[in-house]
Order: sequence, then structure tokens, then C-alpha cells
Amino acid sequence: MLVAPERGDEGAGRSAGDEPRAISVITVSELLHGVHRATGARRTQRRAFVEHLLAGIEAIPITQPVARVHAEIWAELSAAGRVLGNHDLWIAATALTYGLGLVTGSARDFERVPGLRLLAV
Repeated sequence: MLVAPERGDEGAGRSAGDEPRAISVITVSELLHGVHRATGARRTQRRAFVEHLLAGIEAIPITQPVARVHAEIWAELSAAGRVLGNHDLWIAATALTYGLGLVTGSARDFERVPGLRLLAV
């Protein structure tokens, strides 16, 4: 949902209300991956957008507490046969560790994570 304004959807993600805004370093990597995949003028435009976005939001690192929560939800979901993508697991673990709600366009995937608060898009 962070890239929604780049795509012309200025209202997306605003439903987080008064929630603190931060992102996982995994999300930083995903955003920069999008920059590197783009070519020509699109890359230049996307890089400017992403760099502007990153300048205004805290990126939360993967720490030992995040890794502990990650391992727990990874094991729990695996045992239940409810696999979640590797990046999404780290993002969910970061949100859970810091008590943050998650704004996502992939709510169906993240609904599997017990205790994770999903915020309306």
C-alpha cells in the first residue's frame, strides 16, 4: 500500500488512522527491488518516489526479538500447513514484535498470522 500513491491512488493506506507509521527493512528491500527492476525513465521516477518515502518513515531492523517471533509464527504456520511467504513472515513478525497494525493489500495472506492486527486499506 506504500506504493499506491505512485500508482495514482492517493487515498490508499490512509486508514491507519493514528497508528504509528513504520516499515520493516524487508519492505525497504521490496521497494528498492522494484526500483532495480524498472528501466529508463520509470526507474528514475520510481527511485525518486521510493527515496522520498524512505526519508519520511522509520525502517525497523530485524533484531533478535523479531527473529524470535518470526521463528515462532513460522513453526506454528508450518505445523498447521498454512505457509506464508518468507518476506511476509518477517514483515508480520516485525509488526507483532512492536505491537503495530499492518496495512496491506494482501490481507488474505496475513490473516493466517495469529494476533496480527490488520488495518483497513
